Amino acid sequence: MRDVKPNPLAMALREFFSEFIPRARGLSSCTLLSYRDSLALLLKFMADHLRRPVAELGLEAITPEVVMAFLDHLEEGRHNKASTRNVRLAAIHAFARHVATSRPECLEGCQRILAVPFKRAGARVVDYLEFEELQAILAGIDRSSPDGRRDFVLLATMFNTGARVQETLDLRPCDLQLDRPFQLRLFGKGRKERICPLWPQTAQLLQDFLAEAGIEADSRERLFRNHRGVPLTRFGVRYLLAKYCDQAKPSVPSLSGKQLHPHSMRHSTAVHLLQAGVDLPTISHWLGHASINTTNRYAKVDLEMKRRAIAKAEPLTPGEPDATWRTNGSILEWLESL
Repeated sequence: MRDVKPNPLAMALREFFSEFIPRARGLSSCTLLSYRDSLALLLKFMADHLRRPVAELGLEAITPEVVMAFLDHLEEGRHNKASTRNVRLAAIHAFARHVATSRPECLEGCQRILAVPFKRAGARVVDYLEFEELQAILAGIDRSSPDGRRDFVLLATMFNTGARVQETLDLRPCDLQLDRPFQLRLFGKGRKERICPLWPQTAQLLQDFLAEAGIEADSRERLFRNHRGVPLTRFGVRYLLAKYCDQAKPSVPSLSGKQLHPHSMRHSTAVHLLQAGVDLPTISHWLGHASINTTNRYAKVDLEMKRRAIAKAEPLTPGEPDATWRTNGSILEWLESL
């Protein structure tokens, strides 16, 4: 029986996913899955590009030229945006750093891969719901059924907290504090924990939801589940939001021009808080942003809304004041017409 030498690429990948990411870096399972998908796509591309089975690929096959060809394939062949391209490249960079540390003989090649630059991505438009649009969506939910009442509580909680969809789906009854001060505990990116205040109306909705479902307040099971008792998924929330948006479009035509998704609820919360006069640092903590620079984009959204309001206002006509200004009545009438 012929001895089979271990494949250095396979060994490096095993170390990367079983040791480096979860233990050395302590990254979340979501990050691990994202890196897994990125490197799996790279391996499949390399096998096709080099016309070799995946099992025969070695570390030396991952070159800057192959990485660049892979990134071009993502944009041209898979029609990915620059932001997705950058996510895939970040995974490749992370793997290259691990290989450079654990295998010094590969240092030069890894440095060349790390020199492959990220691509500048255009700023995405922040899609959010105006308060009236959100009211129309919530009003369209049939709360006579258990599923409808669950959906109402789910969307109301998402708007109150501005939580990421997965943060909301990870909520457990033991994370809720439904007596004063009303609040809940969220676990965000990188397992960061934060406390978010609840409006009294939201706290009451959650209390009623727990009582109806017969859920103990100290339960550690997921709070939001489907009618089969299985925890809701991000795709399920996307479906629900799309369904209720479609229901509200006839009464609120402005919804038709928006590309809404669960993260839009988070944007809606930020804009609503900003319009209510809440300062940016508080909004940053509320949403769990790692940097206030991320929150600053909502200030730009608010500024654009104010500019549109000014543009709609009747401009003052330049020139000499009219002779009719000589009477107080005419001046007051003109002021009232502004």
